Amino acid sequence: MALVELRNVSKIYHLGGEEIRALDDVSLDIEAGEFISIIGPSGSGKSTLMHILGCLDTPTKGTIQIDGTMIQDATARQLAGIRNRKIGFVFQFFNLLPKLNVLQNVELPMVYGGLSARARRDRAMRALQMVDLENRSKHRPMQLSGGQQQRVAIARALVNDPKIVFADEPTGNLDSHTGEVILELLRKLSQEGRTIALVTHDPEIAAVTPRRIEIRDGKISRHIDPKLAGQPRVEPVGVSV
Repeated sequence: MALVELRNVSKIYHLGGEEIRALDDVSLDIEAGEFISIIGPSGSGKSTLMHILGCLDTPTKGTIQIDGTMIQDATARQLAGIRNRKIGFVFQFFNLLPKLNVLQNVELPMVYGGLSARARRDRAMRALQMVDLENRSKHRPMQLSGGQQQRVAIARALVNDPKIVFADEPTGNLDSHTGEVILELLRKLSQEGRTIALVTHDPEIAAVTPRRIEIRDGKISRHIDPKLAGQPRVEPVGVSV
């Protein structure tokens, strides 16, 4: 069983009597430990797909299973619990709280988990060590560079040891050099066994991932998977090519 399984998922909106299919009958598996990218232009449906994969939205049709849990019929409370325990998010604009220091920002996902203050601090410091920022734990976000703020956001995404991390345009607010540093960090985390889905509109960024899924008009238009490379081609019986 894959870590994430989508089957015939559609997301349909009705605007002024018109039916808008943001996603149209999408099926997709993500295996534990994969580093994949979801790529597509603005309006293609890639953000809608990420929102559904990340339990930020629910499909109109179809099923989605994450780590053995069916989520399409879950309540808002159940979805919040799944997001907190199983999913980490990294966004383009960092989404750090300016009045909290780095350590407190990383602790946020654990606040409602029943952990003691000491346990939260220890786990947050370990997450900051993963991104080489333990020496900035008492700084406020405004005292950090953009790349450092994004590394804090990655530490926050990792602190609950999620099953999968979604990185939505994580380099979009950074210069090219700093963006490369963040991509290298995500690659390193993947090599350590983390499951990471990178959402982007940029083919050069998507190219860093071994597996790439291109979305256009709400459908998967192209799927590059190196695991399928070099396998013998099997043709249906009775068909000549």
